[in-house]
Amino acid sequence: MSLPELQSFIARHERIFLLTGAGCSTDSGIPDYRDRDGAWKRPQPVTLQAFVGDELLRRRYWARSLIGWPRFCQARPNATHQALAALERRGQVEMLLTQNVDRLHQAAGSEAVIDLHGRLDQIRCLGCELRLPRQEFQQWLGELNGDWLQLDAATAPDGDADLEGVDFMSFRVPDCPRCGALLKPDVVFFGEHVPGARVERAFAHLGRADALLVVGSSLMVYSGFRFAQAAARAGLPIAALGYGRTRADDLLALKVEASCAQTLAFLLEYPGAAPALTPARAEAVAPFPGASADARSSSS
Repeated sequence: MSLPELQSFIARHERIFLLTGAGCSTDSGIPDYRDRDGAWKRPQPVTLQAFVGDELLRRRYWARSLIGWPRFCQARPNATHQALAALERRGQVEMLLTQNVDRLHQAAGSEAVIDLHGRLDQIRCLGCELRLPRQEFQQWLGELNGDWLQLDAATAPDGDADLEGVDFMSFRVPDCPRCGALLKPDVVFFGEHVPGARVERAFAHLGRADALLVVGSSLMVYSGFRFAQAAARAGLPIAALGYGRTRADDLLALKVEASCAQTLAFLLEYPGAAPALTPARAEAVAPFPGASADARSSSS
């Protein structure tokens, strides 16, 4: 499928539900997890159960995060984020649902955004639900583990770093300053439920959309794939942009295997003006069933 067909798809719809994934952020220097066949490039991310139940794994997680966070937080929006923000300014975005936790869509200017899997720039207490800025927690970790700040490691996805060959038991991890419970990033780990209210809000917006556009996602994670399933059941046209196989290939009306940034560059030519639109479907889409909390996993 070609660029003109994607341009036509976008021009024909007034209320596009955007579903984005890691492929949006690779041009910002944040690695992705999967190859073009949808298989893992590296070991699967930590599960909530392992993070809570294994002290050594938890120390390892935070040590790698201490090293990886400075590079992650320096990432800036790329042309893909900017193009999707421009599409919102043109009045054609019903909602942007992102599986990313980097907040780069917001940094690019998108306002109608739901962070399906949370945000890495916050820390959450598993006991009292206290939220702390990740940068504040970074300083705290650094004060407790000053010698670790001299270490270096390759960047890994989601603020991680490939730090190996060290004794993680010497790494000190602070507990919640208010209640003493465990602290974790305010993101949905594998094996953890996406908050039900967040899922319901996303489905409500999908119910008002007239098309679904998937950008930079293989949809291998069920918590994202279910929105493509629901869109297909409702008869919404679905297009996907990005490289490689997606879990929703048999549901797509249009698939463009190309660079997200280069392909969407046309949206930046006239970012403040809406294109000429053909009449869009006027009727509202019925609410979707099954909008309950779901665990983040690679299978249904």
